[in-house]
Amino acid sequence: MMTALRRGKPDRLPVTIHQWQQYHLATYMNGVDQLDAFRAAGLDASVTPFETLSTAESPAWRTAIEDKGVRNGQRVRRYRVATPDGELTWEQATNEYTTFNTEHVIKHRADAEMFLKHMPAGKLDKKLLSKWYDRTGDSGIVRLQVAAFAQPGPWQEFCELAGTQQAIVWAMEEPEFVHFFLEEMTRYKINFVHHEMAGAKIDLVEHGGGAASGNVISPAMFDEFCAPYDRRIIGALHEAGFLVVYHTCGGMMAILENIPANGCDASETCSPPGVGGDITTEKRPIVKKTLGSKVALIGGLDQSGILEQGTAAMVEQEVESLFTTLGKGGGYICSASDHFFQAPLENLKAMARAGSRCAY
Repeated sequence: MMTALRRGKPDRLPVTIHQWQQYHLATYMNGVDQLDAFRAAGLDASVTPFETLSTAESPAWRTAIEDKGVRNGQRVRRYRVATPDGELTWEQATNEYTTFNTEHVIKHRADAEMFLKHMPAGKLDKKLLSKWYDRTGDSGIVRLQVAAFAQPGPWQEFCELAGTQQAIVWAMEEPEFVHFFLEEMTRYKINFVHHEMAGAKIDLVEHGGGAASGNVISPAMFDEFCAPYDRRIIGALHEAGFLVVYHTCGGMMAILENIPANGCDASETCSPPGVGGDITTEKRPIVKKTLGSKVALIGGLDQSGILEQGTAAMVEQEVESLFTTLGKGGGYICSASDHFFQAPLENLKAMARAGSRCAY
């Protein structure tokens, strides 16, 4: 996997998934943890120990959580954060699969200023991280991200905090306000890299997020609101000795030339149309030539239509197809493009079987 990330040609195609979800581990994998799940499926491990990330205690950020009960089959919780300058509130709903915002934190410009002023510092538990790293060993890699409220990239963070539609409106109507937020968030994340991540046992750092994708914002907006800030954070990560993958789990064709400008070492998720992307089988050679000539590639496998709903034979055929296109010449890790919840274990094993046959 490390050879592929450095755009080299390994002995065979690395095959993995992007983050194991707790629902799938409990429902399909007998409740084992993510590393044991990778081993059970025969996949190359891509372990993401999010439990090593936390926020420091702060008297200027006091959180109260109110359980609002069940609404439309979802458990709803309301969050209130008391700061010296006022209160921040938001609401989240949880179903059996995931948790999502039903009310965003930043509703007004004053909320953004309050958030930035009092947001507690991020913490990284290096001792726990080292345990994951040592346990993973030669099974695969350990990957993480910089400190975040929800997303590693500053623009993606803003979209999560304010809502994507509102973030885009503000970017068009009040760009100086958005740049102020992105600048402060960038400084926060670079500070985390310098003070918490230095010397950490991490093979790959994920950056960016879906809100940078070409079916969310234009290439011009990517160049203005993503690349300049991401480039500085990625630069700090490189100074600390880490490889960085840039995550765009949506359309990528319109920004193939733009992504490498932020200095990343790899690009994911190469998503096909079935999961919200725009990289069809026919477009893979273009992606490999344009983007893959500059950075390593990760992803490409339709985790919904093929991994969850297809047969094992379909999964194996798709892995082999990805190997001959995105994987041509190396520099590629075959992976489910993003999260899944219903994939049968046999289909995951089929991914691994196919990868073992894809020799360079």
